[in-house]
Amino acid sequence: MTYELYIGDRTFSSWSLRGWLMLEKFGLDYNTHLVGLYAGTYREELAHLAPARTVPAMQTPEGYVLTDSLAMGETLVERHPDINLYPRDGAARALARTITHEMHSGFMALRDACPNMITHVWEGFQPSEAVLADIARVEELWALARSRHGQNGPWLFGEYTLADVFYAPVALRITAYDLPVSDAAQAYVDAHLSDPAFLAWRDASKSENYDPWPYPMDLGRKPWPGDAS
Repeated sequence: MTYELYIGDRTFSSWSLRGWLMLEKFGLDYNTHLVGLYAGTYREELAHLAPARTVPAMQTPEGYVLTDSLAMGETLVERHPDINLYPRDGAARALARTITHEMHSGFMALRDACPNMITHVWEGFQPSEAVLADIARVEELWALARSRHGQNGPWLFGEYTLADVFYAPVALRITAYDLPVSDAAQAYVDAHLSDPAFLAWRDASKSENYDPWPYPMDLGRKPWPGDAS
């Protein structure tokens, strides 16, 4: 049972990262296809997957096409009931699904002001009040999950779930824009930064080059955590 996963550039595509993590982290068989999101060729490369017009897109072994990361995740939950993509416990499962869906549909100020990228840290970025409000809500959700269900591991519900998949790019934005968070939230961010799956994703991204840079900012740059200065 092998899935076909279509992703955009690893450097910038947070949604592609989500699609990849939900297959990679739960040990599902898949093939990865990179499409030219920033080269402008992705529409023709996804044409055989109608109605797909965005990444990630996933084709099941039967040929069914999923074109949204949340649809992909919920489909995998249905297809693999033996795998804990959401927690088994009913209360934990309800909260995990709730905060996953809130991430999928919300936090627009953070998304708009802080485009996802994983090459360096911007120096001197000044978050708006709206961005800080989004981060405060993120911290509230993380703390709630950790206090109720996450005492037995580094992730929101102890073990890795779809909630962690969907909040991984938030952890990366907090890093890339040096956003202020509590020590508890930073510990969760650090779990993502040191996760072997993310490290593999970031290593693969290093072959991607852009001129001009798609999201320029008049700011200095610091090395990504763990990179040589």
